[in-house]
Amino acid sequence: MKSIKTSILAIVSSVMLFTSCNYLDVSDYFEDLVNLDSVFQSKVYLEKYLWGAAALLPDEANIFEYSYYPAILGSDEGFTMWESAYVPQRFLIDEVTADNLGSMNIWPNMYQVIRKANTIFARINECAELTAQDKREIVGYAHFMRGYAYYFLLLNYGPLLIAGDDVYDTSLEADAYQKYRSTYDESVDYICNELEKAATYMPPTVPINVYGRPTRAAAYGLIAKVRVYAASPLYNGGQPSKIYFSNFKRQSDKVHYISQTYDEKKWALAAAACKRVVDMDFSLHTIEASFDTPPLPEGITHDLDYYKPWPEGAAGIDPYRSYADMFNGETLGFKNREFVFGKNSSTVRNATRLSFPAQFGGWNCYCIPQKIIDAYKMVDGRDINNSSDDYPYTEEGFTTTDQSFSGYTIRPNVSSMYINREARFYASIGYSGCLWPMNSTTENGKFMQQAFYTLDGNAGKSAATQGDLRNYPITGYVLKKYIHPDDAWSGANWAVLNKSFPIIRYADILLMYAESLSNLTETHVVILGEEENSYTVSRDVDEIKKAFNQVRHRAGLPGLTDEEVSSHEHFFEVLKTERMIEFLHEGLRYHDTRRWGIVKEEEDKQPITGMDTEKTVRGGYFNRVIANYSTVRNRVFKDKMMLLPIERQEIKRVQTLDQNPGWEN
Repeated sequence: MKSIKTSILAIVSSVMLFTSCNYLDVSDYFEDLVNLDSVFQSKVYLEKYLWGAAALLPDEANIFEYSYYPAILGSDEGFTMWESAYVPQRFLIDEVTADNLGSMNIWPNMYQVIRKANTIFARINECAELTAQDKREIVGYAHFMRGYAYYFLLLNYGPLLIAGDDVYDTSLEADAYQKYRSTYDESVDYICNELEKAATYMPPTVPINVYGRPTRAAAYGLIAKVRVYAASPLYNGGQPSKIYFSNFKRQSDKVHYISQTYDEKKWALAAAACKRVVDMDFSLHTIEASFDTPPLPEGITHDLDYYKPWPEGAAGIDPYRSYADMFNGETLGFKNREFVFGKNSSTVRNATRLSFPAQFGGWNCYCIPQKIIDAYKMVDGRDINNSSDDYPYTEEGFTTTDQSFSGYTIRPNVSSMYINREARFYASIGYSGCLWPMNSTTENGKFMQQAFYTLDGNAGKSAATQGDLRNYPITGYVLKKYIHPDDAWSGANWAVLNKSFPIIRYADILLMYAESLSNLTETHVVILGEEENSYTVSRDVDEIKKAFNQVRHRAGLPGLTDEEVSSHEHFFEVLKTERMIEFLHEGLRYHDTRRWGIVKEEEDKQPITGMDTEKTVRGGYFNRVIANYSTVRNRVFKDKMMLLPIERQEIKRVQTLDQNPGWEN
């Protein structure tokens, strides 16, 4: 595995490629200044060496621009017309190769993290300053860092090249570094074992001043996510695994890297891993109802818990604030009990500028497709194609007066298609006529402004500025999910609130738990962890509803109907849309469509549409049209795009290293 003197064997990195979780603000050049032998003579130096590994990990919040995987721009939930600027976006126009991965080439840095962890395991006893408790925590965090590095490699590249505990000497003969990749299932087990070990040593909580440092729950949350992905059709003998990986075999023994045989026990493992986190002290983020919280819609009969007080039902909370405040900076990350693993993020703060209208200091370039907009429910939980008389969906007419709720205001001249929608729509989407408060600025004309994306609107094509005629959303929609009413990027005294980013949310755990249970046909007893805790899991409809409905109720919506949970097939159709909406622009959609095997269907069979931004309001803006730009027209999904390629230089250096299918040339 000579992968190699420039990657896995490197001790330090002279160039930082990624912004990351630098928990202790360690100098990037610490290892350049201190001899490695000295590291293990000092507790302070050893801790800096440990957390220096975190500086090499990808920034989990970097999902918007130069991200470490295709993320948003490489999925069906967003794009920009700045097609040449971002390597992740070039992924779906087939311009990424094994020679030009750019920011997505995380392979070298991950093996540096692994080597750092292995060095700690090999030499930690040299540090006489450590107490027994110090040693436990450092070993625990080193296992976490090693497991986390492999986790990132698994998500990007699939089956791992596992180094074990070896710290490879750079002076060995080339043959000493030649190793084969493990199968996907072997890789999953290795990562989970690492994180289980880490969890036994890591603390359940961390002080506020180091918020973002992983905890025991972070390890358990990652295990749950890995187990769910491993149980999904792409990696568990489903039809997608046969379509994309039937010929993907290890050169040494011709074993399939990806299992071609379905195993229900993987779903049982996933369900148990999720249940372990469900049983911990987490809850969905909620804000109590206030005087301006709208009442729950009347007439809901299928969900007997809907009108009960939270957490049994949806009463007594403000759905809009409960969802919006979690992302926009109103609720501090370290206070949010929904964040199983989270961090403070300047990346997210800076990314809000991608959505702001150009005349208000933004770049106005991130486009959300119409299918996302149409997927949001009406306020009573009905689909837009089956709306009720009390909360009708119509594309005729416009608002004529202000409508306010939960601190959110809809101004006049807003299309009726954006009225009566669920709370998450207003917390997440910027549409034509949407109000931008920008309360922090005191400059007239820079706050309390509506943004119109029509041809002649103040944020449409004719208003594109800053020397780039592409800084307008060609679909007519931008993301407002991370934007606070006080945020402003221009005007006197403008300011943008600090943001937190959820690496793992409790809502994700709940929906993955429901998904895992829904896939079971038998009762399974699962033993997890070194504590050997036992979990009994089955397709318990009440348990599925209990988990899933919490997410719905928090959004102010009624829960599942009996028909929707009557079979796995019915439930899956509901789950697909719920995850797309709940986790919009959190980086999960890219992985979901792949693990389910629906990415080709979503990318190739559903053209990206939006409003007709070449038209004025009266001239046809509110007609759905296919987005007419090269970034959209040239999008294509090829089978090879299920995984990223390993950089070609690594393949050349390690002759036993099989390239991912489709990327061999």
